[in-house]
Amino acid sequence: MQNVGVSWTTPSRHIGFVTVTLLAVGVFLLLAAHRGLDNNSLVSWRWVFALVSPGSLLLPICLLIAGAYWYVKRFDYERYEASLLFVVSFAAGALFWRTPEVIVDASRYFTQAKHLELYGVGYFLREWGLNIFAWTDLPLIPFVYGVIFKVFGESRLYIQAFTTILYALTVVLTYRVGKMLWDKSTGFLGGLLLLGMPYLFTQVPLMLVDIPAMFFLMLAVFLFIKALTQGGTALIVLSAAAIWAAVLTKYSNVLMLSVLPVALAVFLAVKRSGGEVLPGWSRSTAPGWREMLFRGMAVALVASALIGVAVAWKYDIFAAQVGLLMDYQRPGLKRWGESHLSTFLFQVHPFITGAALLSVYAAVRKRDLKFVVVGWLVLLVLLLQIERIRYMISVFPMLALMAAYGLREIKSAELRRYVAFCAVASSLAIGLFAYLPFMERISAVNLKDAGEYLNSSGARNIRVVTTSAGDAPEVNPAVAVPLLDLFADGAIVYDSSPARSLPESISTSSLRFTWEHKSPEYYSGGQSGGDQVVVVISEEKGRSLTDAAGRGLEGYRRTKTFDDGVGFFRYQTVVTVYEPLSMASDARPAAFAK
Repeated sequence: MQNVGVSWTTPSRHIGFVTVTLLAVGVFLLLAAHRGLDNNSLVSWRWVFALVSPGSLLLPICLLIAGAYWYVKRFDYERYEASLLFVVSFAAGALFWRTPEVIVDASRYFTQAKHLELYGVGYFLREWGLNIFAWTDLPLIPFVYGVIFKVFGESRLYIQAFTTILYALTVVLTYRVGKMLWDKSTGFLGGLLLLGMPYLFTQVPLMLVDIPAMFFLMLAVFLFIKALTQGGTALIVLSAAAIWAAVLTKYSNVLMLSVLPVALAVFLAVKRSGGEVLPGWSRSTAPGWREMLFRGMAVALVASALIGVAVAWKYDIFAAQVGLLMDYQRPGLKRWGESHLSTFLFQVHPFITGAALLSVYAAVRKRDLKFVVVGWLVLLVLLLQIERIRYMISVFPMLALMAAYGLREIKSAELRRYVAFCAVASSLAIGLFAYLPFMERISAVNLKDAGEYLNSSGARNIRVVTTSAGDAPEVNPAVAVPLLDLFADGAIVYDSSPARSLPESISTSSLRFTWEHKSPEYYSGGQSGGDQVVVVISEEKGRSLTDAAGRGLEGYRRTKTFDDGVGFFRYQTVVTVYEPLSMASDARPAAFAK
């Protein structure tokens, strides 16, 4: 990067920088003071700042903001914008890799992926949705995870590297879409502002589908615009393939892909009104409206054919999933939602929300029809009252582009960048010094720590026992076994208890899938006896084992209990390790000594 030095600005420019700095710090303090308004179900500020003092974040926030000011004033990064965004976003995501799997849905994706790893692609394609429990999941991402396990080995690190790359590529795609629609500055700010949403940092390291869904949606938008404006068989096929991938990643993407016909309609309207479809395109070089319409129809035709083949492959499974979504999940969203106040003020930096609101005024004033392309999905979320934040993640790149468009109202390019960098600095500080420590205290960390302990002690043969609290527990503890397997290198043996009938309270619970989860057959094999280690997963520390569950523990001693937990969640995971008396006590790793 070229060092261009610090240029002294006018007093009014200094006032602008000081004002933004004070606002960045003041907004954080104001939100911290009213953190009771945040009802996020994973990292509510009520819970996070019950463990960490908001005052302890002031120094990191101020230092990162100071670094942002120094960077904005000293470096010209226009030649390296895409590379800079990729490297910074990947590095930011990698800082959260030590997060445990805090959302139990990961057990489904791991189980599906492990079937492919063990039995191959043919078995996965044949048995997905049958012997491979699929719930309301779609097959593409579990398939990719399974291929990663098959090629590189069964390690969470490879999955995290993959999802972090997709996150970084989404940032770059956001930049490219903004650059295509308006200019490089808007694109860069849009990509940068995607790092100003602290909730996203919590999702990047998890073995879920939300980050891949966001990536494939933005890839579909980017390639669709390219196909409309440039044409060519390759771009049309690639655009259709991206749409196919987005659809087979997450059902909510089907709704979000409505942005594509909206984009086509906008480009046709702009073209017919004599406006500029893309920056720098003259009337003589830009495609005609009939040409763009033909290209859009060609993409739709190829995408429909690809999706049709997938639907025909597992029609009965997909039909049952759609029925479950309509009868169970759609009404459930009204009970499981988080408020827009929580999402757009606490989990997204308020600078972004404020700039996005400003962008609506700016676009109306300029009569900029292209703004509808980025504003459509946010409008859809508001109109349909979608409040579950994990269903809104795919919309965040468009929200970032709206905010970038709003920041164009600030005349000073340096000040615009500084506002964006302040949002990123504050969000990164919140993520690293508040969210990350909190997530490392969620009881799911006990599965991660237990797996690392078993690896360090050389346990190769592990029998798992699960116990439930009460007669009608909300979560089936068997769902924790795949998450332990994700972290433990040894072979796991687990005999699940017979399925129970679901009480009414569980049939409408967001965790109902844990009781319909099928324990995979590969846990029923393995060796017994010898140096087999027994791991007990329960909801309460010291919970006694039933006679059946505890049978075979003669000659064992309890060597370690992992019972960390913040206590804010109804479901807690406690892991106790029993080792044979024959295993030498001095073989235990010092890091885990009692």
